[in-house]
Amino acid sequence: MELKLLLILTLVFGTVTAESEYFRPLPRETITIPWSRDSISKAHSSYPQQVHISLAGEKHMRVTWITDDKRSPSYVEYGKLPGRYDSIAEGGCTSYNYLLYSSGMIHHAVIGPLEDNTLYFYRCGGQGPEFQLKTPPAQFPITFAVAGDLGQTGWTKSTLDHIDQCKYDVYLLPGDLSYADCMQHLWDNFGRLVEPLASARPWMVTQGNHEEENIPFLTDEFVSYNSRWKMPFEESGSASNLYYSFEVAGVHVVMLGSYADYDEYSEQYRWLKADLFKVDRKRTPWLLVLFHVPWYNSNKAHQGAGDDMMEAMEPLLYAARVDLVIAGHVHAYERSKRVYNGRLDPCGAVHITIGDGGNREGLAHRYINPQPTWSEFREASFGHGELKIVNSTHAFWSWHRNDDDESVKADDIWITSLVSSRCIDQKTHKLRSTLMTP
Repeated sequence: MELKLLLILTLVFGTVTAESEYFRPLPRETITIPWSRDSISKAHSSYPQQVHISLAGEKHMRVTWITDDKRSPSYVEYGKLPGRYDSIAEGGCTSYNYLLYSSGMIHHAVIGPLEDNTLYFYRCGGQGPEFQLKTPPAQFPITFAVAGDLGQTGWTKSTLDHIDQCKYDVYLLPGDLSYADCMQHLWDNFGRLVEPLASARPWMVTQGNHEEENIPFLTDEFVSYNSRWKMPFEESGSASNLYYSFEVAGVHVVMLGSYADYDEYSEQYRWLKADLFKVDRKRTPWLLVLFHVPWYNSNKAHQGAGDDMMEAMEPLLYAARVDLVIAGHVHAYERSKRVYNGRLDPCGAVHITIGDGGNREGLAHRYINPQPTWSEFREASFGHGELKIVNSTHAFWSWHRNDDDESVKADDIWITSLVSSRCIDQKTHKLRSTLMTP
């Protein structure tokens, strides 16, 4: 019934260094993850499902879960020993309707303060199984797992399996999570698919075009995403869940919204300018930015889609001496040299496109030739990235393609932070620019 209604509405309103040579495996079908806990007993309708965690300010973590029982309590018990919970955090809950779909009760509770680099055991709402999470370290080294445009296909499962094998501390997802595309039960399926990983390490995400799900006059845009995946926007002084920032282990990470207003008169632009101005490169010598639509893209897919946002915001990122920019949207992998305003620049950012998590739409195989001078490596394959920031000056980036069901490292590079370069005054760590004047 849901599918038929959406088809009718779609008809009425419309829809929302050298190339690597590699033989790519065939696409894989969408997989279904059954919700089996509530089959044990109807009394278990208050069991938590789709559990995931995210950073929520210094030494705090947000725990999110869903219950079928809308009267279930919103609290988390936690401690450092299995089955022994010496702390409890009260939270809140929400729900939403989308056409004929009504969500379960979506619970959010913030736990902490937590010790760094420590294993915790926790239980949601006093019901169901025990979960465990590990907090990130307070100092270098720290490892981020990275993949965008996940979806929920067999290739998604392969990507998640490979990410699970790497020893990462935080997962970064630059947009396009579930590919539910208005089919709300697919959000539930996605939540169950990622729960084994997302309940154990913080997932920090931003929105893509597939999160918008806007049907004019009938639904609000991003209602599913904002209800299910609450990020620390309030903790970082943002007015919107579509853009925010956080700090972890000497890294300042900015998550921007490609689908929120971004011109110089917008709230997002003002917030970004203020956020970058407050960055202390002595405390956080690494500065990363993520958003969905890439600015530097030599693939024929989505050519020019990020140009307007780039024109508005790239000068801010350049003035702040952002080290690394990560995007998705294009279903392939590409890594640039340091670049600014379309030209090689030693004070510019390294740009990485990694919209290759495993989505159902397949890969973008066609590239522009000759390869631009700023483009260092590009390949249309599913996979994931790993960013290990070793210290204040050096980080190791690697990209791992999904070769059938094996993870094969296909690209890697050592990146030197701009803090260690002449781009930033070593005595004061202030920018040689007036762009960041508040």
